[in-house]
Amino acid sequence: MSSAPVVTAVEARALLLAGQGLLANPARRAGPRAVQRIVEQLGFVQVDSIQKLERAHHLIIGARLDGYRAQHLDELLFRKRTLFEHWTHDAALIPTSSFANWKPRFIRSEERFRRSRWFQHRLGGDAERMIALVHDRITREGPLRTSDFERSAAQPATGWWDWTPEKAALEFLWHTGRLAIAGRDRFQKIYDLVERVFPDAQGAIAPTSALHLDWACRAALERLGVATAGELTAYWAAVKPADAQAWCRAALIAGDIVEVLIDALGEGKPRKAYAFVDWSKRVRKLTGAPERMRLLAPFDPVVRDRKRALRLFNFDYRFEAFVPAKQRKYGYYVCPLLEGDQLVGRIEPRHDRERSTLVIEGLWWERGIKRDATRKRKLNDALAVLAAQIGAAKISWRRSK
Repeated sequence: MSSAPVVTAVEARALLLAGQGLLANPARRAGPRAVQRIVEQLGFVQVDSIQKLERAHHLIIGARLDGYRAQHLDELLFRKRTLFEHWTHDAALIPTSSFANWKPRFIRSEERFRRSRWFQHRLGGDAERMIALVHDRITREGPLRTSDFERSAAQPATGWWDWTPEKAALEFLWHTGRLAIAGRDRFQKIYDLVERVFPDAQGAIAPTSALHLDWACRAALERLGVATAGELTAYWAAVKPADAQAWCRAALIAGDIVEVLIDALGEGKPRKAYAFVDWSKRVRKLTGAPERMRLLAPFDPVVRDRKRALRLFNFDYRFEAFVPAKQRKYGYYVCPLLEGDQLVGRIEPRHDRERSTLVIEGLWWERGIKRDATRKRKLNDALAVLAAQIGAAKISWRRSK
């Protein structure tokens, strides 16, 4: 029998929600400064282009700040430059203060691209020449979009989603840290030299391999509360699984972390994981989750790991946007409903922009959840907050509550 302490699902949820900024009062004062603090606490916010409701990064921030508006984020991204856009496990918005920790990723990305068929096939017959041409043109002309490199019909794209060699060169230069996203034009990237967009960050010294590993694992554990080595690896997608396991072994020996067992709700026996040595003290100091309802984006870090959501919340969630319509159980863009520290249901909202209406296509409560007047009021309040955030003047139900 293991002597490792057991972290209950309730305790693990509390640590996770605290690390993900969902124990703070969402009705607090909103503005760019509050948004910056949210992104810094999360470490990054995932970017996604689907906007049947609203793009994921806006929804993730909005779940934590009632008064959030998209212009708050634009202020940080494109004027103050305190956030930059790059990559974790997906495209993401990241605090510029973390830029140095992305330099090892730039190096790894270049090595990976140069070994890949991507490099050979997308960049045309002379990859180095194409990369140099694109880089030189931006150096001379300033910020440019992909469409500024449009080809004539006599110069077709090379396939692979119809990417031209120029588009491939832009993405290569961005992933490898030589270009930055200087702005967006209807969500189309505008590229410029990284030293012109982030001159101070560009000069930051890259961490050593040991420091980078320690940052990646320690910062992930701070945000997850309790995690396996695999979950630490997946948080930033910045280190290899074997390196995360080595970090855990070293941190155990150093007395920084302890091995624990996480009690599981949605699957069998408790699971081995790691927590900071003072995890129980941290739990006791936490305030309870606000007893209100909020919609979480499908890519919210609380539910992005579907297996963890099942273990800690007993919430079986699947994102069905890419599932054929006839095979969907719920809907195209279904959002989990967080009430207090529990996931109590799921809802399918849609933004009808022509009618300025937040349309509710469907609502499904979890088994055992009472559909009383208090809960319905909380849901209506959450929808009113969401409608204001996305600029919808009214709310319409396609299906009964």
